[in-house]
Amino acid sequence: MGLLRAASDPVLLVSLAVAFVVAITIHEFLHAWVADRLGDPTPRRENRVTLNPLRHLDPMGTILLALVGFGWGRPVMVNPLNFSVGPRTGMALVAVAGPLSNVVLALALAPVARTFVETTGADPMAETLGLILILTVQINVLLAIFNLIPIPPLDGFSVLVGVVPREIAFQLDRLRTIGPFLLLGLLIAGPFLGLNVIGFLVGGPISFVNDVLLGT
Repeated sequence: MGLLRAASDPVLLVSLAVAFVVAITIHEFLHAWVADRLGDPTPRRENRVTLNPLRHLDPMGTILLALVGFGWGRPVMVNPLNFSVGPRTGMALVAVAGPLSNVVLALALAPVARTFVETTGADPMAETLGLILILTVQINVLLAIFNLIPIPPLDGFSVLVGVVPREIAFQLDRLRTIGPFLLLGLLIAGPFLGLNVIGFLVGGPISFVNDVLLGT
């Protein structure tokens, strides 16, 4: 569900925006925090080791969330040569930290969200808080699974490059220049051409995980 689709319902619109901001902020903060812990001063120098949402929101990622229901935050800039564990391993650890943070947040909030749904009754404020919690869980699940797709610039690609043999990683790394265009093409043009590849890849896993966590 995108922000534009929720525009007719102000409560849903605000709840969805809050959930997205929380999920993106945690995701990008963990990227920066892990890079900082691995010895790279770049994220701290750019003031990304912070929970301030304004430091992490990306205009294009937010627009795409509104249009197609997928989005991302502003990428955290790092220098892999500064990582104490080596460039490839360091990049893989930094990359996986974002989706992992979304998984942990979804797992932590899901029981609370279910409790709100079961006990809210007719209290409008409690219903709104329950909606925000449910949407936060769902968006964290979406971000975790979506970002693990192994297409640059998504996190899954850096994780893949970090675990395959060095020779294969060298060949894969050449895809970084065309990856963003491929991803945008799949996200925007694909559905219009009847080729919703991204939806096919992540739709089933997202629904399954949400069913398990929220009992929906």
